[in-house]
Amino acid sequence: MSAAALRRLSAALFLLLQISTTAVFAIGVNYGTLGNNLRPPAEVANFLKTKTKIDRVKIFDTNPDILRAFAGSGILVTVTVGNGLIPNLADLAFAREWVAAHIAPFHPQTRIHYIAVGNEIIHSNDKPLIARLVPAMRSLHRALVLAGIRDVKVTSPHSLGILSISEPPSMGRFRRGYDRAIFGPMLQFLRETKAPFMVNPYPYFGYSPKMANYVLFKPNRGIYDKYTKITYTNMFDSMMDAIYSAMKKLGYADVNIVLGETGWPTNCDYIACSPDNAATYNRNLVWHVNSGKGTPLMPNRKFETYLFGLFNENLKPGPTAERNWGLFQPDFTPVYSLPNIMLGGRGRGGRRPTPVAPSGKKWCVPRSDAAVDALQKNIDYVCSSNVDCRPIQAGGACFLPNDVRSHAAYVMNSYYQTSGRHDYNCDFSHTGVLTTVNPSK
Repeated sequence: MSAAALRRLSAALFLLLQISTTAVFAIGVNYGTLGNNLRPPAEVANFLKTKTKIDRVKIFDTNPDILRAFAGSGILVTVTVGNGLIPNLADLAFAREWVAAHIAPFHPQTRIHYIAVGNEIIHSNDKPLIARLVPAMRSLHRALVLAGIRDVKVTSPHSLGILSISEPPSMGRFRRGYDRAIFGPMLQFLRETKAPFMVNPYPYFGYSPKMANYVLFKPNRGIYDKYTKITYTNMFDSMMDAIYSAMKKLGYADVNIVLGETGWPTNCDYIACSPDNAATYNRNLVWHVNSGKGTPLMPNRKFETYLFGLFNENLKPGPTAERNWGLFQPDFTPVYSLPNIMLGGRGRGGRRPTPVAPSGKKWCVPRSDAAVDALQKNIDYVCSSNVDCRPIQAGGACFLPNDVRSHAAYVMNSYYQTSGRHDYNCDFSHTGVLTTVNPSK
């Protein structure tokens, strides 16, 4: 082999090593701005880049201040075309003017990823508007190509109200009339342009006390699909497979699916809402979509996902829940613990190192009256959030003594030390307490 070939091989191996050691963790968030106490976009972009693992955002307009703020950040941005512009965008001349005004001035410095045409347009039941959706998408794509912009994809987000049948998942079907007239042509366009089908699954809206574990990814008996003989253990997989089945019925099982919105509010006028439920859903969801496990009908895949939403927005109209979907307060304080979203001093998506608390500092330990089952939940929670739990596994340095309380002490302190050492990082639903005495001595 020549010296030049060896150099090329070495470079390729180095790149492969870089890729293999860089986390494939990815999560997006919807960045809404209906608040009078939100920080400027430049501060938001810097916060996301330096303090979180969030590597993509979706906004509900083409706010130029936001697009400028994310320039050079490396964070992917999805912009949205308002529903009212859809008829105009079906005209190529108008679409070209829109691209020239709203995309070209910011691209490629700002990594505009998708253009979302409308938002849950089928839900409007405005048939003339719905009829112009796919022509508008095609026209907008053509305008991008004519402007020399080929790395921005055009899609449109949909609620699961587009389905007439969603249970069992294998029988998922699009609403009659819209299946062939709207979704067939739309999926054909998405296939041609290699763009994803964007859906907004919200298990939250299917919550009931009886279904709580199924909705929140907790252990449960599951729901059986007699046609596939598959038992579904969470509502998210069921929803996604219902969408997939509807797409497959039309012959478009190969089109990728992206989650435009999903999340859980911390406060509402219903028992479903609490910080604990929101934390549980989002933590498990983020792990699930990044795990590569996929769903029963779509195995071995990851799903690009945009959580809803970034901030609690105090000016949003409607029920209490509408103002309480945020991961963060306007001052960037987490609304609840976000171990698999915050960087906590680690590289993006990397595993937490084994913590070492500086001398004279604090340690997080279980309260003396904490129940064993609560401590086991703490272990499960922390070990699913990128903390390295190998030391408490058999053969690990902290495996002995082999009991729940000892293992919980290790992981709770690991989490506290690597998540910023805030007092709330040691709360664990009131089962943790801070001490100045090193528990390992």
